[in-house]
Parts: sequence; structure tokens; C-alpha cells
Amino acid sequence: MAQREIEVGEIQRRTVKVLASAQVLSGIGVAGTFAAGSLLVVSITGSETLAGLGQTFSVLGAAALAIPLARLTARGGRRLALSIGLLAGVIGSLFAILGGIERNIFLMLIGTFLLGAASAAGYQARFAAIDLAIDQDRAKQLSFVVWGATVGAVAGSNLMGPAGNFSYSLGWPRLVGPYIISAITLALAVFLIQLFLRPDPYLLSQKKLSDEERSLQSTIKPALAYIRKNERALFAIISIAIGHVVMVSVMVMTPVHMAHVDVSLEIIGIVISIHVLGMYAFSPIVGQLSDKIGRIKSIQIGIAILLLSTLISGFAAPDDSLALGVGLFLLGLGWSFTLIAGSTLLAESVSFPMKSASQGASDLVMNLSGAGGGVIAGIIIGTLSYGWLCAIAAIPVIYLGLRSLKIAKSGEI
Repeated sequence: MAQREIEVGEIQRRTVKVLASAQVLSGIGVAGTFAAGSLLVVSITGSETLAGLGQTFSVLGAAALAIPLARLTARGGRRLALSIGLLAGVIGSLFAILGGIERNIFLMLIGTFLLGAASAAGYQARFAAIDLAIDQDRAKQLSFVVWGATVGAVAGSNLMGPAGNFSYSLGWPRLVGPYIISAITLALAVFLIQLFLRPDPYLLSQKKLSDEERSLQSTIKPALAYIRKNERALFAIISIAIGHVVMVSVMVMTPVHMAHVDVSLEIIGIVISIHVLGMYAFSPIVGQLSDKIGRIKSIQIGIAILLLSTLISGFAAPDDSLALGVGLFLLGLGWSFTLIAGSTLLAESVSFPMKSASQGASDLVMNLSGAGGGVIAGIIIGTLSYGWLCAIAAIPVIYLGLRSLKIAKSGEI
């Protein structure tokens, strides 16, 4: 038994390294398209009201692929599901490039929709990190994979300028440059997962299940019914979803806000990279803190940080890159707390046969919320202002805070 635990521990360490490395490549590919997507939509359509469509379609793609990827995981393991998600992202990058060149919004949005599959794969990679993890350091193991996106995402954001120059040298619009980068790096991530994610952590973890239990792994409806009756799991998913919708709605409109005064792509890229740094750089610390003080207190810390972020960002002028950088850094950090603590709480709150389906359901809810946030954010920017967007984004965060206090007081969790 001791030898078996040693072998599983070694596989777990190797799995986390491979997943984190793939997240670096995925981060490079996806991060630069965050800001470029909204700006490219404005460039093609001439409408700021539609600016959120790029990120909205990306999040919708992540939502649409969440359940299929969960089912692929149940049937063929993490390697199959993650590879297909990343490969769809490669195809999406090519569509977005073509859409930008031809100034065709439909091709561009198809591309961002498929790119959402790469994001969905990245989100499911965090659960792959804890397939074989032990209880004492589950959040820390998950956070290492989230952290793996740090280097890639920060680099990807700062490559907006050089990628734009490269695209321009080819005679293409500058804003398709980040999509060229994403096509290359996501393809490399596919090869990495295929070659080195062996043995498959999910397939190894489910060897102890019966055939009946395995059949539940890809069944979403029972998982949703199970979650609604499980206060711990329900609160976890609500925390993840609210953190995500606030992050997406404010982040995706910040480049548009800055472009009002013709801030350069390089400066916008730096602000977004600072935001991404907040999302990922401190995730190991967030994970360790969550293991130490508990999931609920960690989520409450995230709530406080998100509220501070909306306050700072909401009062920042379009050309105040310092204030916006601070605001978006806190936005990313607050998201990190709700995602890591919420994801770990979810994994701990569901029975093993329900894990894959529950994780797929969680990502579905999270990404649908983000998609809705992107649409609403565009409308708010088009009719009101960025300051109003930040104020409205604070409302669901306040609700989450009140719910967490109520649950903590009642002792339900």
C-alpha cells in the first residue's frame, strides 16, 4: 500500500508539471486575444456597443464545450479532452485571423467561439491537477496549474505590440497578430499534452469505480440535481460564477475605455498583463491560504478584493494606466481567490462518481455567466460609462458577500 501511494505521488507530481507547462503555452495564446478581440470587433463593426461580442462568444464557446469536454474526460480521460479543446482553439485562431483580414465579423466571432474551447480546456486542467491529489494539499495542487498560466499570459499580453507589427508586415491588420501567436502556441500545447500526460490521471483515479459509478461520470442532469441539494457544492459554483462574471465584464471593456483617448496597444497590453498577473501569479499562495484558513474565508477575501477593484477601476480616467493597472490587478487577484477556493470546495463537496459531471456543470454555469456579463458590459459601455459598469459589477459581489456571511453564521458549511 505504501509503495502504491509513492507511485501515485510521483505520477501526481509529473502530472502537475505537464499541466502547468501546457498552461504556459495556452496562456501565451489566449491572453493576447483578450484585449485584441474587443478592439477588433470595434474595428470591424464601428460600434463600441458590440465591443463585448468577441469575449462573449469566447466565453459562450467555453460554456458550450464544458459539457462535451467533461463527457470526453469520462470516456477517454483528461488527455483526450484537453487535446481536443486546445485543437479547437487552434482552428478558432485561424478563423479569427481570416475574419480580421476580410473584415468579416461572422468569421471573427466563429473564431473566438472556437477559441473558447481552449479556455474550457484550461479550466478543466485545474480539475485534472487534483484527480490524484490528497486532501491536505488539494487547493495547493490545483493552484500550481492555475499559476502555470502566469508566465504565458503575461507574455501573451505583452506580445500584442510585436505581434501586431508582424501581422502588419504581412499586409494584415495589426489586431489579428495575437491570433497568429495563439494558433502556434495552442498547437504546441496539444503536442505536449499528447506526449507527456501519461498515465492519464483521471483514468488512473477511476480504476476503483464500479461500472455503474462510471456511467454517472458523464451524466449532467443528475449532477445538477445533486448540486442544487448540496449547499456546499451550490455555494462553490455560485462563488466561481460571480467571480468570473465580474472579472470578464470589467476586464473586456477596459481596453475600450482606454481606447477612448487613443492609448497605444502597448500600454493597453501592459495593463492587461498586470491584470493577468493578478489572476495567476499568486495562485500558489492563494491555494496554500485556502488549505490553511478554509474555503469560505478565502472566498470572502476574494469578495473584498473584487469590491476594492471595482471602486478603483470605476473612478480611473481612461488614460490613467496606473490606476487601471492597480484596479485590474486586484480584479484578477479577487477572481483567483473565488476560483481556487470555489473549485476546491466543489471537488470536496461531491461524491467521486459525480466529480466529472459536476465539474463540467460548474464550468458551464461559470462561462454562461461570463458570456452574459460580456453582453451586458457592452450595452452599459455603449449607453452609460465604464464607471457605471464597475458600479453595477459590484452588485453581484455584494450579494455573494451577504450569502457567505449568512452561511457562515448558520454553520451550514
